[in-house]
Amino acid sequence: MASEFKKKIFWRAVVAEFLAMSLFIFISIGSALGFSFPVVGNKTSTKSQDNVKVSLAFGLSIATMAQSVGHISGAHLNPAVTLGLLLSCQISIFKALMYIIAQCLGAVVATAILSGVTSSLPNNLLGLNALSDGINAGQGLGIEIIATLQLVLCVLATTDRRRNDVSGSAPLAIGLSVALGHLLAIDYTGCGINPARSFGSALIANNFENHWIFWVGPIIGGASAALIYDFILAPRSSDLTDRVKVWTSGQVEEYDLEGDDMNSRVEMKPK
Repeated sequence: MASEFKKKIFWRAVVAEFLAMSLFIFISIGSALGFSFPVVGNKTSTKSQDNVKVSLAFGLSIATMAQSVGHISGAHLNPAVTLGLLLSCQISIFKALMYIIAQCLGAVVATAILSGVTSSLPNNLLGLNALSDGINAGQGLGIEIIATLQLVLCVLATTDRRRNDVSGSAPLAIGLSVALGHLLAIDYTGCGINPARSFGSALIANNFENHWIFWVGPIIGGASAALIYDFILAPRSSDLTDRVKVWTSGQVEEYDLEGDDMNSRVEMKPK
C-alpha cells in the first residue's frame, strides 16, 4: 500500500476515475432526463422515455470514457467492476478503495450539477433507480445481479492480457455490454448495475428507498463474474502468495515508471 500511495501515477489514476465518472454520469443521466424537455418545433412533444436512446447514451459514454482514460486508470467507472478486478487479483485493496471513493464522489458531483441544470423539472428524481410496479425486491435484485454479471464478465474477458485473439475495441465491447444491461433492466429497476451511479441520484434526490438493492445486486453480480471467469472459464495459475501480494502491494508492472512517462499498463486494451 505504501508503495502505491507514493506514486504520482496512482493519484493521477484516482483523479481520472473521478473526472471520467463525473462526465459519464452527467451525459448518461442527462440523456435520460432529456425527454422531459420536449422540442415542440420538432413535433416531439410527447413525453415518453426512449429506452434505446438512454441505453446507447450509457453505453457510448462508458466506451468514450474508457478510451479517454483507460490508459491512465483502467476506466473502471463502477464499483462492481472494481470489485471484480480486485477479486481477480488485478488491483490492490487500497487502489480498489480509492477508486470506489472517487467514483462515488464523481457521481455525486455530476448529479448535483445536473440537478441545477434541470431545476425547472417538477418532481425531478435525477435518474433515481427504483422498482417498477409489480416488481418486488427479490425480483429487482435478481435483475441487477444478472445485468451486472454480464458486464463484469465482459470486462474481465476483453481486458484479459493472456488473450491474443481480441482484435476489436475493448472500450466499445464494454460500452455495448453496458447498453445491453440497460436494455434489459431499465423497465424493471431503472438499471443500476453501478452502485456509484445509484448512490449519486439517491443522495441528491434524498431518496434511499430500496437503495440496498442497487449495491447488493451489483456486488453479487460482479463477484460472481470474477469467480466464474477466474476459476471456471479461464483459471489463472497464480498461487495464493501471488494473489495476496497483488492485494497488498498492487501489480509490480503497474507502476514501473516514474515522472510523466505514460507507458504504463493499459487495463482497457488487451495485450
